[in-house]
Amino acid sequence: MTGTTLDDYTDRYARRVRGMTASEIRALFAVASRPEVVSLAGGAPYIAALPLDAVGEMLGRLGSEHGVTTLQYGIGQGTLELRERICEVMALSGIDASCGASPDDVVVTVGGQQALDLVSRLFLDPGDVVLAEGPTYVGALGVFQAAQAQVVHVPMDDEGLVPEALEVAIADLARAGRRVKFLYTIPTYQNPTGVTLSEERRERVLDICERAGLLVVEDDPYGQLGFEGEAPAPLRARRRDGVFYLSTFSKTFAPGLRVGWILAPHAVRDKLVIASEAQILCPSGYAQAAVATYLSTMPWRQQLKVYREVYRERRDAMLSALEDLMPEGTTWTNPAGGLFVWTNLPDGLDAKAMMPRAIAARVAYVPGTGFYADGSGTGNMRLNFSFPSPERIREGVRRLAGVMEQDIAMRKVFGTVTPSGRRRQGGADAPGPDLA
Repeated sequence: MTGTTLDDYTDRYARRVRGMTASEIRALFAVASRPEVVSLAGGAPYIAALPLDAVGEMLGRLGSEHGVTTLQYGIGQGTLELRERICEVMALSGIDASCGASPDDVVVTVGGQQALDLVSRLFLDPGDVVLAEGPTYVGALGVFQAAQAQVVHVPMDDEGLVPEALEVAIADLARAGRRVKFLYTIPTYQNPTGVTLSEERRERVLDICERAGLLVVEDDPYGQLGFEGEAPAPLRARRRDGVFYLSTFSKTFAPGLRVGWILAPHAVRDKLVIASEAQILCPSGYAQAAVATYLSTMPWRQQLKVYREVYRERRDAMLSALEDLMPEGTTWTNPAGGLFVWTNLPDGLDAKAMMPRAIAARVAYVPGTGFYADGSGTGNMRLNFSFPSPERIREGVRRLAGVMEQDIAMRKVFGTVTPSGRRRQGGADAPGPDLA
């Protein structure tokens, strides 16, 4: 074997593995988990808000009293009991029997991540195109990359994905002879921006995709975590044909159980089950029983209200800290729900280049480049407010603002280093999209 690689298996990997890299978020976990670091990086829910004593007793009974079934193999689609409970959860958002939602068409998955992977396995061939908001969920980018598909980003503004830009992207790709398979979208409290697609735009986006013959993959992990009234009805509540609805209990109950689901058009359900069985044989019976029992015996609707109050307080703490402490020229989104704020840095600052100095100052965030397939987002960062306490959030923003002010001062003295390596005074590469 020739070359200087540290990996002796480089020449043996499948082509789809080439270019596979760790996500920006996963690479931060080891550092961000240190107690001295204020982590604004991850997307972890505040599990301590759960009634953990009651949950612990419930989990114990599932093993001691029902272990004969909960610890056994199950069916690939998931238990009927859980699928029925999932339909009850979706009905809160308007996805009910009137729009074709049925336990028969629900497929239980190992978190939302497997749901994304299953849809990609069914529909994406190497070289296909996926349209997605720019920026979008980093985990989805990894799945699409593994499927050897190309992601083309559609711009957003403070009302979400821009329909006119979607039409332009579809037309441009058609002229280029590219095959677009679906639109991937997080329309409600989007990750990473926190932006919500407006009511009027939801109908327009669906109409555009229908005319173009595009499937819609709607990812909705955060839709029940709104702080300011009801969110607009999901896309799947509006159209049953051609819309795949993906969600998870990771944000509203327990991410450690790894339970999510797909509500699919009936014709596709069997293929999803076959693909899932090929991957995992069957989802965890114990995890499914835990979620189903939680939904059947505990006040989970009240728990959603608890989460909303906790996250509203922390969102407000972050917005207040940003307003009070951030350098001039910084802007950010104002999410009405979810877990994240998207920040636009002052001209000339590079969020990825700034990371080592931020870690040295004991604060962590996720650079915006992790949410684009094309390397955009250097002038952006995602900040999480769900996990740290309000006091830690303010301290983290204070530390981060100090790092940014130091970088601004250095830039005034030394100028900006361009990609060619030449220095220039003032100016900057084009920043990422301003969603404030």
